[in-house]
Amino acid sequence: MATADYVVMLRESLQKKVSLLKDISIRNEEQKAILEDPNATPDEFQSNVDEKDELVQQIVALDEGFDGIFKKVEAEISEHKAEYADEIRCMQELIREITDLSERVRSQERINSDLARAKFSTIKTQVKKVRQGQKAVNNYYNNMMRANYYDPQFFDNKK
Repeated sequence: MATADYVVMLRESLQKKVSLLKDISIRNEEQKAILEDPNATPDEFQSNVDEKDELVQQIVALDEGFDGIFKKVEAEISEHKAEYADEIRCMQELIREITDLSERVRSQERINSDLARAKFSTIKTQVKKVRQGQKAVNNYYNNMMRANYYDPQFFDNKK
């Protein structure tokens, strides 16, 4: 395979990474909405996390492939920079876009992490209140059962 084909593959890999980062950013916005919605279910949250995990795995695979291809053609590209100038400029622009998108995704992740901690804390407090309520009901029921239990006043011991 010619070096030019490898360079095109490198560019396409970067373009795919930009697309995947945009998808992750969209999933982060969806996750934020789920975390802010008091009626959202844990399944919705888990589904969102699973979708993001799949996208991240694709990015990891792309990065590994990019590194492998780049190692093969790095010397050739360095020697013939003028020949690949347009592709190099395009890849540099894609790398800048990837950097910007990566920072945006990190920022969204920090915000969603804080929202998740707050939501889980709220849920934990609610569970604690429900348990305390159940305990109070059980204590009340047991006390009422004891209060309504009377020893018979007239008991015939004769048989």
